[in-house]
Amino acid sequence: MPYTGELAGLATAILWAFTSLFFAEAGRLVGSFTVNKIRLLIAVIFCTALSAAASGSFIPQGVNAQQWFWLGLSGVVGLVIGDSCGFKALVMIGPRLATLIYASTPIMTTAIAWVFLGERLSMIDLFAISLTIGGISWVLLEQRYNRNGPVDIDKSHPDSGTLLKGILLALGAAVGQAAGLVLAKHGMFNAGGTVEPLQASHVRMVSALLVIWTFTAVRRQLPQALKAMRNPRALVFSGAGAFVGPFLGVWMSLVAVKYIPAGLAATLNSTTPVMILPLIIFWRREKVSLRAALGAILTVGGVALLFLHS
Repeated sequence: MPYTGELAGLATAILWAFTSLFFAEAGRLVGSFTVNKIRLLIAVIFCTALSAAASGSFIPQGVNAQQWFWLGLSGVVGLVIGDSCGFKALVMIGPRLATLIYASTPIMTTAIAWVFLGERLSMIDLFAISLTIGGISWVLLEQRYNRNGPVDIDKSHPDSGTLLKGILLALGAAVGQAAGLVLAKHGMFNAGGTVEPLQASHVRMVSALLVIWTFTAVRRQLPQALKAMRNPRALVFSGAGAFVGPFLGVWMSLVAVKYIPAGLAATLNSTTPVMILPLIIFWRREKVSLRAALGAILTVGGVALLFLHS
């Protein structure tokens, strides 16, 4: 199918737009780290059910030890470390500013993929990436923030903190996402064979789940996590976010890197801030300015250039 990788990248961005809002709401209720644990558990259930339906086995098939290592490492780096930083930033500084900082992910992904995978992009591709990131930044930079953070949460909340701390966490999330995506591609294609995106996503999820819940048990936080799972609203938001994000979104992101370079996939994935605009209008009743609309057009122009040059 033509443009499979590009369409998968845009689908990832749309799914992650919903995810940002769902997890921001859940994080306000029970804390971001708890949300990360819950959503990985739910996502593994979805992945395991689909894998069993597709292959007849609850365990990912056709994955050797080396592939398990690289895909598992990708899951820990991207889904545990990167996403833990990202969810905390979502609650601390809000989805809009957090997703602006995530827009640096394609730059980091392109650099890491160049060094680690030997992927080189043409000048047109680099220009299209710059155009896309410029449009995303233009959309989001119009909003002003005070140094104590734009989100009003109680100081006793586990995700309270300063604007600087939130920005640093968002940058950590961007690095984690970039490294996780490149490691996943390496595990899928350069570790003794080829792993399909569904199986790769399943391995990443299971690995991340084992690490984050083991860490929880070691820190004696299991009772707190289980108590949070009894919060019906938090569970609904976490479940919805897990379905559209870690399950469908991560799967689509791996479909994207299967067909196109990691830097281009990351660029399309990072159009989430533009995709989130309609959701912000209807969900949070925010008004979108002319500047935001022009920024969206600029972003679409960058994406169109990536499509035309592919």
